[in-house]
Amino acid sequence: MRDSRVITNSLPLDGAMNFFKGLTYNLKGLKLGLTTPKLLGLGLLRVVIVVALTIAAASVVLAYHDVLSNQLWTKPHSAWLVWLWHLVDWLLVLLLIVVASVLAYLAGQVVFCAVIMDLMSRLTEKKIAGHAIRGPEIPVFRQMLYLMRQEIPRAVVPVLVGMVLFIVGWLTPLGPFFTLLSSGITAIFLAWDNTDLIPARQMLPFRQRWQMLVRNPALHLGFGLLFLIPVANILFLSFAPVGAALYHLDKESPRH
Repeated sequence: MRDSRVITNSLPLDGAMNFFKGLTYNLKGLKLGLTTPKLLGLGLLRVVIVVALTIAAASVVLAYHDVLSNQLWTKPHSAWLVWLWHLVDWLLVLLLIVVASVLAYLAGQVVFCAVIMDLMSRLTEKKIAGHAIRGPEIPVFRQMLYLMRQEIPRAVVPVLVGMVLFIVGWLTPLGPFFTLLSSGITAIFLAWDNTDLIPARQMLPFRQRWQMLVRNPALHLGFGLLFLIPVANILFLSFAPVGAALYHLDKESPRH
């Protein structure tokens, strides 16, 4: 009984330590990325891609703003209701811009950023360990397609689920709970999108990689916490592969 109590009491402490460890790796990765020219260039390229796609998505929403508004709710003739119409109208536009921005980010991840993230991970490994962790020898094009496919279960589906939970939360009395739940889920899976880069490159089975996440949710929550900060999250997400590579390198061969 005594031993079991000791183990039980140590679980929250271990979770807290892993949480702060994940947060620290993200910050270390950002620092290394900003001070290494090649990593800085790739990170800024991700920023440009994400910002460009976000602006394009928001522009589409604004371009069709009047059409969407009139289809959902025709502007009332009563002067007493016009102010309410304008309020609902711009709240709808804001929601659509957020949704469009998320979809643009996910599209950029699948089409462009998966390959850039892997390059950043490899460069970090070469800089710190002298060589990149290699996977099975397969053609480059096939490897690129494989990396892009991994973004669907790793980032796209979880982020969309988190976004749905967030919207549902605003429509129910349990809004604060759903907001926290969706934010936590999104942070964990955005972190896993980065910590899974090396295992995915090694072609480890999806079940084995999933277990790596399940065994250490606190570390991923800490790593992904900074991704929840508006605007600044673009910078943290762009250099997150660097911190994830540092985590794996320390995990394989801890530096004392």
